[in-house]
Amino acid sequence: MRVILAITTGCLLATAGIGANARPLTQNDRQACKWGAQIAAQAQQAKLSGITLYTARKKLQARKFAKPWMRMTAFGITEQTYNSRSRLSPAAISKTYQEQCVQHALARR
Repeated sequence: MRVILAITTGCLLATAGIGANARPLTQNDRQACKWGAQIAAQAQQAKLSGITLYTARKKLQARKFAKPWMRMTAFGITEQTYNSRSRLSPAAISKTYQEQCVQHALARR
C-alpha cells in the first residue's frame, strides 16, 4: 500500500524520476521533511490510540509553531493521516513520509 501525505507546499506527493542533474537538498528542505514526518507520526500515534481528529486538532491549535505556514500544514498532515485507513506504526509512517518528501523535494529541483 502506498501512503501519500501532504507536504509544506500543500501539494500531494507524486512519484517522479530524479534527474541526473538534480541538486542536493537544502538544509531547509531536510528540516521541513523531518518536521512533517514527526507531525505525521504523532497523528498516526494519536489515531491508533483512539484520540479523535477533533481532539488532535485542538492540541495542534494550542501548540506554538516557529513559522506561520507550519500550523495549517500540520492540520493538513493530521487530517490526511486520520482519513487514511492505514494501520501502520508511527515509525513506519514517519519513514514513509520522510522518503516521499525527500523524493518530492528532489523532483522539484
